[in-house]
Amino acid sequence: MNSELQAVSLFSSAGLGELGLRSNGIEILAASEIRKDRAKLYEENFPEARMFNGDIWETKGAVVEFVKRNLDGKELFLVYATPPCQGMSTNGVGKLNAEARVGRKSGDDPRNRLIIPALDVICELRPKWVLFENVSGMQTTIIDVNGRGRLMSVIDYITERLGPEYVGRAEVVSCSDYGIPQIRKRLITLLTRDTDGIGYFHSCGDTFFPADEKMEVVTLRDAIGRMPPLDGKSGKESRKDFHPLHYVNCLAEEKYWWVDYTPEGETAYNNQCANPSCGFDGNPRHVDKKEEGRWKSNKTTPINCQECGELLPRPTMFDSETGGRRLISGFHSAYRRMPWDQPARTLTRNFPFEASDNKIHPDQNRVLSVYEALVIQTITEFDYLWTIGGRPVTKSLIAQAIGESVPPKLIDYIVRKMCQVFHGNLKSQYQSELFRD
Repeated sequence: MNSELQAVSLFSSAGLGELGLRSNGIEILAASEIRKDRAKLYEENFPEARMFNGDIWETKGAVVEFVKRNLDGKELFLVYATPPCQGMSTNGVGKLNAEARVGRKSGDDPRNRLIIPALDVICELRPKWVLFENVSGMQTTIIDVNGRGRLMSVIDYITERLGPEYVGRAEVVSCSDYGIPQIRKRLITLLTRDTDGIGYFHSCGDTFFPADEKMEVVTLRDAIGRMPPLDGKSGKESRKDFHPLHYVNCLAEEKYWWVDYTPEGETAYNNQCANPSCGFDGNPRHVDKKEEGRWKSNKTTPINCQECGELLPRPTMFDSETGGRRLISGFHSAYRRMPWDQPARTLTRNFPFEASDNKIHPDQNRVLSVYEALVIQTITEFDYLWTIGGRPVTKSLIAQAIGESVPPKLIDYIVRKMCQVFHGNLKSQYQSELFRD
């Protein structure tokens, strides 16, 4: 590519966010990723980048040395970093706190401390711009910055390490505000030492995302409403003639029954009586409850109709101890159909499973197809190969990569604007002392 703008990617996963860098002509010099399968996918799609596959604590020195040697006297434009979010997500923090309460863990997820070697790399390379992308929980995540009990928030630590030379801020944005058919909230931490970048931040009240730049909401119906129908019954679960990835797994017969009775926007846990001679619709609904500060699944939701006694089409399983059926433990978001006229909820690596939260198709008896997930994540708007060595990767790896990624359309928006600021193309719109000729 040999672009004048060059970048380094840390915690690269399969490189889906980097599609937003490439679409703006940015060359990725080096990338760092610990998972071998993700690294191989990255190399397939970004052959120009040098991939450092391994623990960043061990590879950081090699990354810095390689980049400095290959910059050819240029200043690095961007370091793009997406540290692992499992320890910062709502689920991750809840599990961690629960483990700490019973003495099984310290309450500090070591993955959260990976921000430290990332900043070691950034401080050595001194890029013009720094972009961190993560879950919104990163705002309140506390880490031990020296391993000896010096506690700081991740954001404060970033600010301290980069110093006053870098200006910017951390902002939570919803992907649905930027033409993406998904309600996925991300914390975007953007800092710059570029003069025009600093001027932009000051002129816009220290925000990179003015409210008037939000786009029209794209719904699930807009995104996937015209795709060929599929069904979770054997023989009807594939339309590979439309697209090789437009297929789903078959549902077990009883699960198909639960899903078939589930209305749009509802969960199968609230299904009412399916007995045609009864049809009672007043059976109690499934409500999550809170215990010791944690949300837990309500296991007392009835599974038999209170009028006729018939088994309700709700998620149940055979209990070997009682010899009868019992409710499957699950939250109110499980086995739930998505509403057509809203963006999808956050896609996780579990989107191919019917028990995953809010992932059943709005009116077809199935989960999202792999292709539909790629559309919702906006990956289909860019060129990307799901192959390693020319061979197709597994559905599981695709799902994992989607769950770990940010929609590339959001990164494309951020980086495009970043480049406009860098090249001075926003000076006429955002006037400040620093923007005056």
